[in-house]
Amino acid sequence: MGKRLVTLCTCQWADMPFEELCALAAKMGYDGLEIACWGNGVDIDKAYTDASYVQFLLDTLKKHNLVCKAIAAHIIGQCVGDAPDVRLNNFAPAALANNPEGIRKWAIDTMKKAPVVAKKLGAEVVTCFTGSPIWKWVYSFPQTTAQMVEDGFDEIVRLWSPILDEFKKHGIKYALEVHPGEIAFDYYSTQKLLQKFKDRPEFGLNFDPSHLQWQGIKPHLFLADFIDRVHHVHMKDAAVTLDGRSGLLGSHIDFGDLRRGWNFRSLGHGDVNFEEIIRVLNAGNYQGPLSVEWEDSGMDRIDGATEACAFVKRVDFKPSDFSFDDAIANN
Repeated sequence: MGKRLVTLCTCQWADMPFEELCALAAKMGYDGLEIACWGNGVDIDKAYTDASYVQFLLDTLKKHNLVCKAIAAHIIGQCVGDAPDVRLNNFAPAALANNPEGIRKWAIDTMKKAPVVAKKLGAEVVTCFTGSPIWKWVYSFPQTTAQMVEDGFDEIVRLWSPILDEFKKHGIKYALEVHPGEIAFDYYSTQKLLQKFKDRPEFGLNFDPSHLQWQGIKPHLFLADFIDRVHHVHMKDAAVTLDGRSGLLGSHIDFGDLRRGWNFRSLGHGDVNFEEIIRVLNAGNYQGPLSVEWEDSGMDRIDGATEACAFVKRVDFKPSDFSFDDAIANN
């Protein structure tokens, strides 16, 4: 197994023109992109029908010696499984504003096209969110019954199964990023969801340690237990800075504010133990990309993402191909 590709997740860079972003990513040292499906990233509808547009994307990547191993459809997927929420207006076409049924239909139709577009770009995975009809009940007051929770998981299975049929048909993996706001947001909710989708090997995970770290979950243990369903990996850091006043729920204070009890940090500036993660990936023979999702409100993004690329290349070591004491074994 050789060194894994280091890619840049463009979710936080979708404001930049695609050609400009490709040039910058190459300059920062990246091998490829995990391309967001919004902003100046991939337009799924256009890529689905317009061969010349797809060729432009491929030619631009090639010009800068980049590859695409995954596309990111998080905000579209969120609209599939969420309960009606005015905030989804920000994710869907403007013409669908305040039309929950229209937003969901658009999201389902678009997600069915996503594996086709991924395949055209040479990607093997679509990273995504599922949404959650029960996230607002995460704290069980007013009381949430076990049946309400079960119904929420079953609704996600119902909504996503026809979409996953398309992923299976085109040989593309779906990778859920376990994340607050999703049906699976921690260890046991992930375990429950994977059991629900036990007969769908195309359904798996986009492992992102940052969302686990601040919840008190040890990311490398989560990774070890679910490694057989990990289709993609995000490299992202977080620091917990509880000071006796702050709490893990964030106090409705925006990211970057130093009063918060935790914040995302540029790689190597937080609490995630990446060496343990690499050891688990090696043991599990994960050979996909390591995708930097750069988020740090306290640092310049170009400086930070450049440093992060070098950090990943430094921390990603190959497994040994022999036992260290073979040299003194009896012949």
